[in-house]
Amino acid sequence: MSQVLVLNASYEPLNITTWRRATVLMLKGKAESLEENANRKIRSDIKLPTVIRLRYFIKVPYRELALNRKNIIQRDNYRCQYCGYKGDDLSIDHVIPRSRGGEDKWENVTTACISCNISKGNRTPKEANMLLGRKPHRPLNNLSFEANKQINSGFHQEWKKYVIGWSE
Repeated sequence: MSQVLVLNASYEPLNITTWRRATVLMLKGKAESLEENANRKIRSDIKLPTVIRLRYFIKVPYRELALNRKNIIQRDNYRCQYCGYKGDDLSIDHVIPRSRGGEDKWENVTTACISCNISKGNRTPKEANMLLGRKPHRPLNNLSFEANKQINSGFHQEWKKYVIGWSE
């Protein structure tokens, strides 16, 4: 099933929907197609949309993303931020260890493989001579996770110009 990125009138990513829902919004005049799949058509005169923009602005209430293991690992793209290992046996590492006053917050936690986490121990990355692949940051929302997953897996490269600025 094809997925469609839905943008607010301000071009802010809102959600991901099905091509059927996106087509209904377009036919009702509530949305316009910004990107289409040239190889697939819904009808002879309508190409399959991949990005649509609502014609009216939707006010979205701010919801903070939960700081938990699943979201941290997803933010870090299922990779150890020290050695680049990609796999299932990942742990959460505090950049500044908790024993030294490091807090449980997005900017202080990162994904590490078991061996890197043990090697780093109770030290900062600088003290352990281990460089972080990417500085920990607070992700924008769940949509940026899902959209980046689609982009990173090779699908929907056309979403990049609409999502990247909002998710970094």
